Amino acid sequence: MAVEGGMKCVKFLVFFFNFLFWICGIALIALGVFVQVQLNDSIIIKNASSSGAPIVIIIVGVVIFFVAFFGCCGAWKENYCMVTTFAILLTLIFLVEIAAAIAGYVFKDKVNDFLRTSFKDGMSKYNTSAEVKKALDDIQHNFKCCGANNSEEWSTYPPFNVSHGFPDSCCVNMTKDCGKASSPQINKEGCMEKVNAWIKKNVVIIAGVALGIAFFELLGIIFSCCLMKGIRSGYEVM
Repeated sequence: MAVEGGMKCVKFLVFFFNFLFWICGIALIALGVFVQVQLNDSIIIKNASSSGAPIVIIIVGVVIFFVAFFGCCGAWKENYCMVTTFAILLTLIFLVEIAAAIAGYVFKDKVNDFLRTSFKDGMSKYNTSAEVKKALDDIQHNFKCCGANNSEEWSTYPPFNVSHGFPDSCCVNMTKDCGKASSPQINKEGCMEKVNAWIKKNVVIIAGVALGIAFFELLGIIFSCCLMKGIRSGYEVM
């Protein structure tokens, strides 16, 4: 009876963890859609959106959603095949997440270089593209910054290489034509430093959430293996 009671507990733990994974899948799908929308709004990093990163997040969310649903059914029906398949799929997802975390750490400097190059490319198109102008203005205004590395970089890009002014979005207090003033109050700090600081701050939060999810996945794998063993041994769970 003690064994059967323990297996019943394991069964409901597997079901509970799968419900959490199901919620995580929905959250990832929503996150992927949000990131895609944000990238589309920021034409300056349009190449990043075309790289498919948000699509990958959505796909992972969909996979977790269906794997969790599969695991719930397997636990509830005490189906050895379904529980085994779930444990294998969850292990694969766990390993992929570890690989993605390692890849993200290894290539973090390349991401910074890519963002810097994209921003400077946007600066060269500032006077010819309304979409690029809006994207750069939004970044500079929201982050209280000016240029990629510093405000003086604008002096090499038209029309500011002639007018010797700055975009209005560089102004400390943004108003129309404030960048054309004789002595404008300009944010001196470059945007890449501000953006990188923002990314690092949010990466810590994301990493914490990811570690939490990975921990629950590991517990899910362990409990699934226990349930598999119980079902195969012929114990009555209910």
